[in-house]
Parts: sequence; C-alpha cells; structure tokens
Amino acid sequence: MVSLHVRKKRISFNRDKGKYNKILKQVEDSFMEKRKKVAFYTLGCKLNFSETSTIARDFNKEGFDRVDFSETADIYVINTCSVTENADKRFKTIVKQAQKVNPDAFVAAVGCYAQLKPEELAAVDGVDLVLGATEKFKITDYINDLSKNEFGEVHSCEIEDADFYVGSYSIGDRTRAFLKVQDGCDYKCTYCTIPLARGISRSDTLENVLKNAKEISEKGIKEIVLTGVNIGDYGKGEFGNKKHEHTFFELVQALDEVEGIERLRISSIEPNLLKNETIDFVSQSRTFVPHFHIPLQSGSDTILRLMRRRYMSDLYVDRVKRIREVMPHACIGVDVIVGFPGETDDHFLDTYNFLANLDISYLHVFTYSERENTIAAELDGVVPHDVRKKRSKMLRGLSVKKRRAFYESQLGTERTVLFESENKEGYIHGFTENYVKVKMPWNPEYMNTLHKVKLTDIDEDGMVRFELL
Repeated sequence: MVSLHVRKKRISFNRDKGKYNKILKQVEDSFMEKRKKVAFYTLGCKLNFSETSTIARDFNKEGFDRVDFSETADIYVINTCSVTENADKRFKTIVKQAQKVNPDAFVAAVGCYAQLKPEELAAVDGVDLVLGATEKFKITDYINDLSKNEFGEVHSCEIEDADFYVGSYSIGDRTRAFLKVQDGCDYKCTYCTIPLARGISRSDTLENVLKNAKEISEKGIKEIVLTGVNIGDYGKGEFGNKKHEHTFFELVQALDEVEGIERLRISSIEPNLLKNETIDFVSQSRTFVPHFHIPLQSGSDTILRLMRRRYMSDLYVDRVKRIREVMPHACIGVDVIVGFPGETDDHFLDTYNFLANLDISYLHVFTYSERENTIAAELDGVVPHDVRKKRSKMLRGLSVKKRRAFYESQLGTERTVLFESENKEGYIHGFTENYVKVKMPWNPEYMNTLHKVKLTDIDEDGMVRFELL
C-alpha cells in the first residue's frame, strides 16, 4: 500500500509540474513580447562600428533585444557618415529600407552627418529623432513610447561642446573588435568635415583602454583593431586638457603587455605621427601585426600644400622605406584622393607615378566631393566630374596590380590565418597577420580560430589558396 501511495503522489506531482511549466512558458512568452527590438545600420569607418556596438549594449541594458536591420524592429538606429557625398545619399535609402520592413517603427539618426546637418536629416520622411555628437551616447534617454513623430526631433550641440571623451568598442559584430582609443581632430585639412562633426582631439585614458582591451580578450575575440579619428595623436586630452599625458608609442607598448590578446592591428595613422620607434617596436612585437594603413592623399607636393597636410611626399617615402627595412613582408595600405581642386593632369600623373614606384600593397581611392564649410569647396580649379571618375578608375586599376604583386610576393611563405565567422557563398575567408586574404570551402569549425598555413597560389577571384600546416 505504501508503494502504491507513493506512486500516486508521483503521478500527481508530475501532472502539477506539467501545469507549472505551461504557466511558466506563458509568462516567459508574455515577457518576451513586451521586450522591444532595436536594429542598427552603420555607415562609414571602424570608429563608427565601435560606437554603434557601445550604443547597442546601452539598449540591451534598457531591455531591448538587438535584431538584424533586415528584421522587424520597434526602433531603427542609423549611425551616419559624411566623409563623402555618397554616404549622405545612402542615408535616405537606408531609411526607406527600415520603413519597408516596419512602417510604424521609430527611426533615429546619430553620427557625423547628424551633427553636421541635423535639420536636413530630420526632414527626411520617416525620421523621428536626430542626435548630435554629444547626445548620441544618451540615446536611450530620448526614447519614450517610440511613437512616430509628425516632425523629426533634433537634439544637437555646438561642436565646441564635444570636448569630453566616451570610450567604445565593438563586440559580437565581427570576428575582430574595433577598440576606440581617440576621438576628434585638431588638424585643419581643407577638404575635411570631421573636426566639424567630432570636435577637438581627445583621448581615452590609458587605464581605460587597457581595461577595455582585457574585456575584449576575455570574450574570446582574437584580434583587436585600434581606431579613432587621428590615433597617432593619442594622449592629447586624456584627462580633459590639451597636453599629451601619454604618446601613441606608450599606448602600443602597454597594449602589447595585455594578457590574452592574440593580435593587435593599427588602423589608419598619419605619416607624420608614425614614428620610427613605433615601427621598430611593431617589428618585434608579441601581438602587433605587420600591417600599416597610412593616408597619403596626393603624391604631388603642390596638392598636399593645398590640402594643408602636415608632410610632403619625401616623408611618406621615408615611412615606407623604414617599414620595409624592418618588416619586408609587411602590408602597407594607402588612402589617396583624386580630383582635388587645382589638380591638373600633371599633378595627377605625379601621384600615379609616385604610387606606381612605391613599395606599397593596396590603395583606398576616394573621389573628391565638395563639402560645405570647407576651404577646399571655395578653391579655384574645380576638376570636372568625368575627369575625377577617370582618374579614380586609373588608380583603382593600379591598386589591383599592387595587391596582386604583394600577394605573389607572399606565395611560399608560412603565415597565421584568423578565419572569419561568415559563410560567403559556401566559403570561409580569413586574413593572415600581414593582411593577405585567403578562402576555403565553408567549415564552421574554423570560425574565429587561428591556423598556421603555407600560402600556395592565387585563385581566379584574386584570393590566396593555402595548405594547412
């Protein structure tokens, strides 16, 4: 009788447990339905990606779930860029994409374009909120019931007020993380609106950069890319003043000591701020990889003066030579602008020949576009758009040749590849430490892992094949 009594009790308990789980599931479903969804779209640079990721974490703390931009969300946040005219035009297209998915969604714009032309963005059909440089990191404070506004609401500051620093880094968006170490710029290049959009040069504290780097490494991310507007100016404004508390070289040295980091990569750095001590240190570093991206903008000293760049072409040659002396296998990328006002055919040929004869690895080619409130927009010698397009095409062709030559120089060498986490048409891609792009048939086991390889040949898509070691 006892055993029967116990059995009946068990049957009763299991029946009650089932009812309990059903009720719990209903409560959980109801809770999840109440959680709002947010989606992000980032235009522009690595710095924007780091800031978008930070803003996304703030939304998560407020009870939002992040979804892909192509999915239905309650709010769509667009982090804008205004480096080129095309970035401005893309904004309207992206707003339309969000409205197509969910016409009732709240749409917010932040970033550089939002600071430079807030009223213009607010006038775009479907935009509900525009936040400037100081407000974007407080976006959740401006979100109430997410009801659509009849007119776009603007909260923008005078750029002089953007004198404080907000640290950022990206997590979960890509295999590598973008770590922001610096913001703003004190340079006065005649074509650039970034100082107007982001304010004065200012830096994160060394202590906080190291803390963020450690947090990133603890999340299993293998590579960190240092980013900022002018990262070579790191240390200025570190504690709210204009003096340099630390130098970029000291930052590099300190980061190299952080445990758990597999790779550190320096993003774009001005040639006049890339010192020999940094180059030499990277050549012997435990974590910093042999890859530099150095803006040139023009190979003509006449045009460099018109741009008010802080170097001439001979200094650029010196930087490339120094890198090649200590790191013959290093990858060197170059930014260049074509069609700047006053750029004659001879000036362009100076640039083309300068780059053709320089031992660099690839180019990022930008076609000059007029930007309001810049000196360049008022200069004489406007280059016709069809000429700008032709020059851009010539340099892009040169870039293909340069990259091919660099890849060929690496065949037969042994490198380490970090594989990406995305399946692209049945292939998994990766990059060596010196930025050679490789691919192999998709295998999820290789995602976010490092592997020794021997580079063997180049395929029809211009990517390198390899043998696993």
